[in-house]
Amino acid sequence: MSAPSLLDYFTRRYASLKSSLTRRLGNADMASDALHDTWVRLQGMETLPERERPGAYLMRVALNIAVDGQRRETLYATGEEVESALNQHMDAAPGPARTAQARLDLGILLRQVEHMPERRRVILVMAHWEDLTREEIARRLKISVRTVDTELKRAHERLAEFFGETQK
Repeated sequence: MSAPSLLDYFTRRYASLKSSLTRRLGNADMASDALHDTWVRLQGMETLPERERPGAYLMRVALNIAVDGQRRETLYATGEEVESALNQHMDAAPGPARTAQARLDLGILLRQVEHMPERRRVILVMAHWEDLTREEIARRLKISVRTVDTELKRAHERLAEFFGETQK
């Protein structure tokens, strides 16, 4: 089929192509956009390929264009979409069940920390609640950094062990 014939086929069968593409995509606007882009692409080609089945060829080109467009939309969120997602996330207050569970977990954590040896408990609080460096903790407690590391490791292991057992 020569170049004018492929474009002629496209023009004559536009309604049929759009109907078929709409069924495939499930969206008439997307089908129209894909067919328009197909037309533009064909017009920009110096020589058009000869095809035995021009309808199938045109549908494949339009479908590929539509799929590429969907991928682009999926990959890139608009500024409004990003803002909306952030607002939903920020506005989403925990429900009563999550609040109750968090309080329960916090109570369990505090009881576990209370049962630790005093130095381990103090080091854990300084490291995680006061956000002090290991060196600062060692200096304040007049112990070595290695001792701080050992106590933190033991505290973390105990908490991981306890919470690992309770979540199974």
